[in-house]
Amino acid sequence: MVRLYSAATLPDAHLLRQLLAHAGIEAHVFNENAQSGMGEIPFTHAWPEVWIEQDADMKRAREIVCSFERPPASRDDVFCAACRERNPGNFELCWSCGAAL
Repeated sequence: MVRLYSAATLPDAHLLRQLLAHAGIEAHVFNENAQSGMGEIPFTHAWPEVWIEQDADMKRAREIVCSFERPPASRDDVFCAACRERNPGNFELCWSCGAAL
């Protein structure tokens, strides 16, 4: 096993592990409960870590990490075809009427 990533939050670590699993890369999250030790140990030692099982998967895993860390492209507001309400560009459903955007 090899450490791939130190996440700032436990949800981020699990999201990344799921993305890796979807790509067929076996991964595990460690330090899930270490944040309770903050103050006793350096905070960076308490961050959740994502480890992969196979060294051979490291290149593909790093590509997934890069896309995970890349901020989503900002999109302009869109208008709902059903009710003409303005919605943020990253919405998939209209916040007002629930129609698909």
